[in-house]
Amino acid sequence: MDPGASSPEKQEKGNLVGIHSKRLGVCGWILFVLSLLLVIITFPVSIWMCLKIIKEYERAVVFRLGRIQANKAKGPGLILVLPCIDVFVKVDLRTVTCNIPPQEILTRDSVTTQVDGVVYYRIHSAVSAVANVNDVHQATFLLAQTTLRNVLGTQTLSQILAGREEIAHSIQTILDDATELWGIRVARVEIKDVRIPVQLQRSMAAEAEATREARAKVLAAEGEMNASKSLKSASMVLAESPVALQLRYLQTLTTVAAEKNSTIVFPLPMNILEGIGGISYNDHKKAPSRA
Repeated sequence: MDPGASSPEKQEKGNLVGIHSKRLGVCGWILFVLSLLLVIITFPVSIWMCLKIIKEYERAVVFRLGRIQANKAKGPGLILVLPCIDVFVKVDLRTVTCNIPPQEILTRDSVTTQVDGVVYYRIHSAVSAVANVNDVHQATFLLAQTTLRNVLGTQTLSQILAGREEIAHSIQTILDDATELWGIRVARVEIKDVRIPVQLQRSMAAEAEATREARAKVLAAEGEMNASKSLKSASMVLAESPVALQLRYLQTLTTVAAEKNSTIVFPLPMNILEGIGGISYNDHKKAPSRA
């Protein structure tokens, strides 16, 4: 690895608390010995003041003469805090819910909208959360608001409404990278609500209704076209066999009679009578001539 390329990383690590030397110096060791003697002299009363209980979901960052004791926070369980020289800060490691209030945003297509969201994050490094930022929760809250406005300002209204998951993932990535030095790990970002003006809602509703009507007309036209093709094929089949047309006609009459009990008068073609009685109209015309 190039030493010049790694120098910014080393400089950045040097700015983090817990990386530099932990030497107390001569005065520090003297005060440490005096504090320890005070604990021994006032024992066993002092032991109740020096022992602190840290819960399972908490960690303690101990400052001794203003210096952090270790790169890693102490706990859970019992920890020893020496009087006069030690100060400790408790840090909660549970997931925190950060509600982002509605932010008025001007989208890329010049539409004013209000968007609110929620951020779920937790502290994974208690030392960085205490030493590298004054108020880690307030800083994360303000950064979440700013990031939400910046990201949504580059999107159109249709992209915001259709791509909430992608936008939330982008916001989560930006927040996670920005809060890494604060000991924060962003678990999830959700966009709760997108509020648009009433007039724009009416315009979008009218546009959607017009689109649905146009789609319905197209589907109806396609259905008519398919039906006409089917009827054309059926007519070609019936044209090849006239008897099939008569059978279809009788089947239709049966269907109508089954739905409603009524008297149906329909013309009976002569060719059907010819098939039933074995007589024809020509035979009737020939009989008188023979007589």
